[in-house]
Parts: sequence; C-alpha cells; structure tokens
Amino acid sequence: MAKQIAEMVIESVTMELPDTKTVRLKWPEGYDVDFKTGQFITVYWPDTTNYKRAYSLSSCALDRGAFEVTVKRDGKMGTRIVDWAKVGDKLWVIPPVGKFLPVYEDNKHLICIAGGSGVTPFRAFAREATRRKLNTKITILYSVRTTNDIIFNEEFRQLEQENPNFNFYVTCTRLSAEDPWTGRRGRINPDWIREHVHDLPNTVFYACGPNELVESTEKLVVDEMKVPKEQMKTEKWG
Repeated sequence: MAKQIAEMVIESVTMELPDTKTVRLKWPEGYDVDFKTGQFITVYWPDTTNYKRAYSLSSCALDRGAFEVTVKRDGKMGTRIVDWAKVGDKLWVIPPVGKFLPVYEDNKHLICIAGGSGVTPFRAFAREATRRKLNTKITILYSVRTTNDIIFNEEFRQLEQENPNFNFYVTCTRLSAEDPWTGRRGRINPDWIREHVHDLPNTVFYACGPNELVESTEKLVVDEMKVPKEQMKTEKWG
C-alpha cells in the first residue's frame, strides 16, 4: 500500500529555546493515518523535494489532527525550519514510521535517557501515558549543557504533577561553579542510572540524541550494567 504523503500547512510555531522550534503541521482534509507514539515523520520543502529530513514526533498518537516536531538549528533543514519556518508555510510529510516505541505495560519501568533535542520523543511518551492514566512508570534522565538548554521544562514539570508514575531529572554538564543550580551536574553515568532501577527484569531503557550520547549510554547499560540487549532501544540523530 502506497504511503499517504501529504502537503501540510504549518499551523503554529513555538520557540522552545533560541535554537529550537516546535512546528505544528495540520493534517489536510480527509487525512487519516494509524501511527504510534515514538515514531518519526520525514519532511521536505516543496521547492527542494530531493532534500528530506526525518524528525521524531514530539506529539503523541492521541494528538489527532496535526503532527508536532521539535527541531534544533542543525544542518540545512534544521536551520531553515528554526530561522525561517512560519505559520502558513507548507511542508510535504511522509507518514510516521519507526520502532522506537514505548512499552506501555503496568509492570514496566521505562528509563529514558536523552541529550539535547533527543528528549522530544519522550515528551510524547509521557503525554500519552499521562492522558491514558497508565500505571507504566516513566523516568527521564536528561543531559544538557546549562539550565538554558532544557527543552519542555514547564510541560515536563506539569506532567510530573499530573502523573504520579512520571519523573523528570536533569543533569547539567557545563555550568560555572558560581551558577545557583542546585540539581545534578556532570555527565550521565552508571551510578545515576542505577539509582532509578528498582526491578531490572521489567525495566526498558531508551536512549535518544546525538550518536555519541546514544553509543555511550548503550555501552553503560549493556556492557557495564549487563542489561540484556533486548531491554535497550536506541534512536541516533547523527
């Protein structure tokens, strides 16, 4: 069956950070696709159809009527979207695909490890679990350079209030010694991950973000913590 590629209008844009923008793409009339939280769409501009870029959905499968992607200024596509994309512009969208899917089971604990804009699919994970009032535990361990680099901070804090099974933790890697931040500092390491593991056989680990972060996390979890590979899911962003 052919993919339902469609031209979509940018319905709204939100600057999450000075270099990061969320774009909401409105479904055209009659558009209806089945997809899952955690998947990604591929987009391209009408004037450059040969240059395509995939972005994880930062909206979840319950958000019908539009797709949301949260894009960092990076490369030709990311720079154009962050610096120039505006309401009313159009993008061609290839429907969602991908296997980076949350395991929504009552006894499962999803430990989601992210760096930078790699946190965007985990917003979708937490959104769906919260709206469906699921018993699945979700913990996000998020590495950023400074407190000015935290994407979706307000929404994640709100989701923590609404969902007793969701927790959002941040570590900063490049803060000055004088910074008033009282949270964790330094890179993600096995000890920090282990703190949040209470039932290893029912824990599923996710890592999303730059290649270096994902590969180092996979090494920590699989090689150092001896977690079976089938309990580790990764999404690399180059």
